[in-house]
Amino acid sequence: MKHFRLIAIGVSLAFGLAARAELVSGVSVVVNDEVITYGEIAESTERSLDMVARLYANDRTRFQEEARKVRDQQIENLVDRKLILHEFTASGYVTNVLEAFIDDQIKKKIKKDYYGDRARFINTLHAEGMTYEMYRRQERETFIVNYMQYHNVGEPKKLLMSPLKIEQYYKDHQDEFKVADQIKLRMITINQPSDGAPGEAKRLANEVLAKINNKSATFEEMAGVYSSGSQRTEKGERGWVDHSYLNPELSKVAFSLKAGQHSDVIELPEACYILLVEDVRAAHIKPLTDVRTDIEQTLMTQEMSHLRKRWIDRLIKKSFIEYY
Repeated sequence: MKHFRLIAIGVSLAFGLAARAELVSGVSVVVNDEVITYGEIAESTERSLDMVARLYANDRTRFQEEARKVRDQQIENLVDRKLILHEFTASGYVTNVLEAFIDDQIKKKIKKDYYGDRARFINTLHAEGMTYEMYRRQERETFIVNYMQYHNVGEPKKLLMSPLKIEQYYKDHQDEFKVADQIKLRMITINQPSDGAPGEAKRLANEVLAKINNKSATFEEMAGVYSSGSQRTEKGERGWVDHSYLNPELSKVAFSLKAGQHSDVIELPEACYILLVEDVRAAHIKPLTDVRTDIEQTLMTQEMSHLRKRWIDRLIKKSFIEYY
């Protein structure tokens, strides 16, 4: 029966490609007794391709390369999904309990998000180009895929990463944990007024600096009163920053200061600045204690990906897959 269906699909494909309207529903991939159409692939890649088009609007060659990657990845995802759904059915998991559970989940959603108004829920689906049956099928398949992955791949928090493996990753990936020279910065910014007298910003900045120098006011107090922008409410605090945070003129001055020192007035076309370096942190590699959790998460993600690939490979070996 399967071979007959595949022959029928092949014949349908041969005639279906004759017209663009039929191309949309034409068969791109056969996975066991299911098909993936060109329309499904186009719909699932539409949003990603729009983003790729914006990113590479002026580079047609790069756009075509990235678009092909997006399409190939999505085809792989759709094939994997079909394989998992087929395995679920072939394993005899389909029961009335499952169908009742899906219906119950949808009822809960309608009650929570649509105040129990089923008609409103269906109208929302229609506005999104989806029927109730399409939505239910989508929810059912998503539940099945998640269920099968949980039972065949496992749960991340149940995976245990050995301390030795974490330490080895840390040794092998030192570049990932490098931190550049940093300073803990406060900054007073006094914008050049567009309609003020020439030198007005510098005059005010010099007055502010004089008060800081004679200790009649602290740097923080002056920043909270005179600094422009949102940093005024934070009294000029910028936190820990590296060279890339500031423009070259400010960065050169800031990174020449020692902890506790402040600069003179720095006049630039757009504003005058006074910088305070509260602390200095030399370039270093983060200690293992600071990055252990991140490394563990990375290793678990890698292990989950590896386990999933092995599982999908097993499904592929016992399945029929044909690409057109």
